[in-house]
Amino acid sequence: MKLYCLSGHPTLPCNVLKFKSTTIMLDCGLDTTSVLNFLPLPLVHSPRLSKLPGWISKDGTVNLERELKECAGRVFVDSQPEFCLPERELLDLSTIDVILISNYHCMMALPYITEHTGFTGTVYATEPTLQIGRLLMEELVNFMERVPKAQSATCWKNKEIQRMLPGPLKDAVDVWTWKRCYGMQEVNSALSKVQLVGYSQKVELFGAVQVSPLSSGYSLGSSNWIIQSHHEKVSYVSGSSLLTTHPQPMDQSSLKNSDVLILTGLTQMPTANPDGMLGEFCSNLAMTIRAGGNVLVPCYSSGVIYDLLECLYQFIDNANLGTTPFYFISPVANSSLEFSQIFAEWLCHNKQTKVYLPEPPFPHAELIQTNKLKHYPSIHGDFSSEFRQPCVVFTGHPSLRFGDVVHFMELWGKSGLNTVIFTEPDFSYLDALAPYQPLAMKCVYCPIDTRLNFHQVSKFLKEVQPLHVVCPEQYTQPPLTQSHRSDLMLELQPPPMPYRRCSVLNLPFRRRYERVYILPELANSLVPSEVKPGITVATVSAVLHSKDNKHTLQSVPKPPPAAPSKKRKRVIEEPPVTLAPKPLLSGAVPLEAFLTTLQKHGITEVKVEETGEGHILHLQAEDTLIQLEEDGTHIVCDNNEPLRTTLRDLVLRFLQKL
Repeated sequence: MKLYCLSGHPTLPCNVLKFKSTTIMLDCGLDTTSVLNFLPLPLVHSPRLSKLPGWISKDGTVNLERELKECAGRVFVDSQPEFCLPERELLDLSTIDVILISNYHCMMALPYITEHTGFTGTVYATEPTLQIGRLLMEELVNFMERVPKAQSATCWKNKEIQRMLPGPLKDAVDVWTWKRCYGMQEVNSALSKVQLVGYSQKVELFGAVQVSPLSSGYSLGSSNWIIQSHHEKVSYVSGSSLLTTHPQPMDQSSLKNSDVLILTGLTQMPTANPDGMLGEFCSNLAMTIRAGGNVLVPCYSSGVIYDLLECLYQFIDNANLGTTPFYFISPVANSSLEFSQIFAEWLCHNKQTKVYLPEPPFPHAELIQTNKLKHYPSIHGDFSSEFRQPCVVFTGHPSLRFGDVVHFMELWGKSGLNTVIFTEPDFSYLDALAPYQPLAMKCVYCPIDTRLNFHQVSKFLKEVQPLHVVCPEQYTQPPLTQSHRSDLMLELQPPPMPYRRCSVLNLPFRRRYERVYILPELANSLVPSEVKPGITVATVSAVLHSKDNKHTLQSVPKPPPAAPSKKRKRVIEEPPVTLAPKPLLSGAVPLEAFLTTLQKHGITEVKVEETGEGHILHLQAEDTLIQLEEDGTHIVCDNNEPLRTTLRDLVLRFLQKL
């Protein structure tokens, strides 16, 4: 059993598991942190960005003024943003049989995998994962296509030139593999390969293994996966949460007694308490509005935003913010808000009960009805005529490199009254803000990450007790910035097996058993023999029939009788003769009793040597060796067939024939 690791990002995993003749891809996350090296794509022409100076090396030998721009001491690529894809050279991706998706954030690289590698398999995901994943892909494509850039920067990727660049461009990894965003045609084609599954539904893969999704408690439709055969069990735990938020709670009991547990997608903010961050978010938002400023919240169009809106729903009236407009701007804003209300069976129990009252499970429905929350596809059209300040704007993209958020950063960045509040943990807020410096607006970092922290995961692993744990190497050591915090790492016995991008792990357990079915008529013909008290065995001669990884023992067919014929026109190929099987032997040869028997038969000069496996008897006069071992007996005798036969018969006296 092997695990191929194609992504170096612990919360955006992409691994391939080879298990029992099947090749299974576990998630295909897209590392979007690479976009932080690019200049933002403004919706409206930005004089500030267009006047940025180009980059020339200090000695003047390298001039990349067209491709690279300098801003506040940092160098950025002036081109369409590109993404760091999962590794595609480690193994042939066309051999992948199925792709299992754990949540909608971990499927953003799907079109790169299914459309450009010869993939012909099936993708399995829950319905909310598929639908919200489609929205996030659609939004990403929309952001990119709204602001096309004709030029493509490639010279800076030359290894010799990249070495001369200032950081972090200098340290960027695998830049030649970075790719531009896919289009809607590729998205639709990729998602047409998805087959929907429900929690605890068992899906057979070629009769070899069975896969089943379980609720992971992190987001709508998010799943952990069990991959098992009759005798082995692998659990894939990715992006799970034990906190009480809007999704169904995590199913832990089904993950017990795994041979291997692959663990990814822990919290990116182990020291930040999500409840504390929500409180800080609300108080900073209220302070800014009361001072007459605007609040910008860069966010994804699904996920944490549902919890933020629910929190604000309870907070608005208490804080006297009832008249403040809240705007949610995204090409998929309407679909996202509606989807969250209709996936009732994927929600926690409290929200499910509301559906039967009937009430909308999320309170943002009431915010929309009372006009406190308004949603728009973009800043153009209706929004520009209805927009009033001070206000709160939720929009994307959290990287601040594309989407409507770029316009608001340019619009509000010059005033100290305004605040940008970062709630998504995927991007360093300092790196996100770098191309907007110098910046007058206040910046607040309230990352809300509900995934498992190290304390929770240690407790969880003690409960489910897997034999082996496999995880990204980042989890086996403290963070670089807090090297003294040994509590911010996984400490297990035995230690977890770490992996990194491009590593191949041989998972530490071997398959020992295979289930074989026996036909009733064959079972009826067996004659059991008792070898030890309470232990009965029977020999069986049969034909092993294997199809779709299911193995059946069938009776040996009897050769058909030859039809009498006077004339033989041609030699007919005769069926092979089936010989009666030799009897099987069981038991052990006791040394003392065997030596006594040899003496009775005139063999007296015997030298006994003890070995790790048993004993070697050297019959000196006869120049013969007898090896007595636990699982076999060997007689080494040159050119004396009568002696060898006699010795064999003496050994057989002590063994039982089956």
